[in-house]
Amino acid sequence: MKQLLKLEPRRKVAALAAIWAALMAAPFWMPLLGGYTALGTRVLVLGLAAMSVNFLLGFTGVLSFGHAAWFGIGAYGCGMILKYIALSTPLGILAGTLAGGIAGAVLGALIVRRRGVYFAMVTIAFGQVFYYIAFQWSSVTGGDDGLRPFYRQPLHLGVATLDILNNAVAFYYFVLVCFALAVAAMAFILRSPFGRTMLAIRENERRARFLGIPVELHIWIAFTLSCFFMAYAGSLYALVNNFADPRGLHYSQSGDFVMMAVMGGMRSFWGPLLGAVVFVVFQDYVSSITINWQIFIGFLFVLVVLFFPRGILGAIRRTVVAS
Repeated sequence: MKQLLKLEPRRKVAALAAIWAALMAAPFWMPLLGGYTALGTRVLVLGLAAMSVNFLLGFTGVLSFGHAAWFGIGAYGCGMILKYIALSTPLGILAGTLAGGIAGAVLGALIVRRRGVYFAMVTIAFGQVFYYIAFQWSSVTGGDDGLRPFYRQPLHLGVATLDILNNAVAFYYFVLVCFALAVAAMAFILRSPFGRTMLAIRENERRARFLGIPVELHIWIAFTLSCFFMAYAGSLYALVNNFADPRGLHYSQSGDFVMMAVMGGMRSFWGPLLGAVVFVVFQDYVSSITINWQIFIGFLFVLVVLFFPRGILGAIRRTVVAS
């Protein structure tokens, strides 16, 4: 038993080093496997979105089916800054993150007392409101055609200007840095006393309430932080495509994020990223063969839920521990 406890931290450090090494070297090894750099960038952004859902679902136990609303608001916020106000990539990311996060904080305060399916349904309702606003307000959002054109702008660093974001590899590393900052913030929060209260609420809300934890306040803070992370991912996604469209706010997009989190392992920190890898790569491959790719994604999801109830990462961990 003592030997196992000694090995566990080593395994965690080795796994963490392997994850970051794979991410940093992705532009070099992905083409060897038939992939491409832009696919890796998309995995990072959607993986961050799935981790944002998991921040609320996996660590607080609250299910939202309307998180795509904050993702889409972040995308539109970033795009509108770049198109209408200022040609600044960092400003666009900041504006999109603030827009989605603040909208989530305001609406979260209205629904924080709901639980279970009621909370999920209310989030869907609010998400669809934002979807139809984006769809109908064509003079500002572009309607069904989406918001265009806007483009990634050079990075102004004061003493120098770097015009590198139109290079696929350079943009991948820019997104990787943004991803690393968000992941570090998530990890810090989850390791803090507030993160421990999130876990307490997930495990037994009634007991947490008896211990004097203000449950509604903590759920609202967790929901708000999750919305900020989601809007941040949406801002980056707008830069990936130089485009924002109403589908980014649709409840089906929220379903995709939940599927990524569940497939990877929704109670683990890195599980949603692994789920995003499987989902995005599988979607990219199958959609090149047939337009009915959703059928195969759904079948894959059913198989994972049936045979890997703790997600793909949970199955990998169980295999490693058994060995």
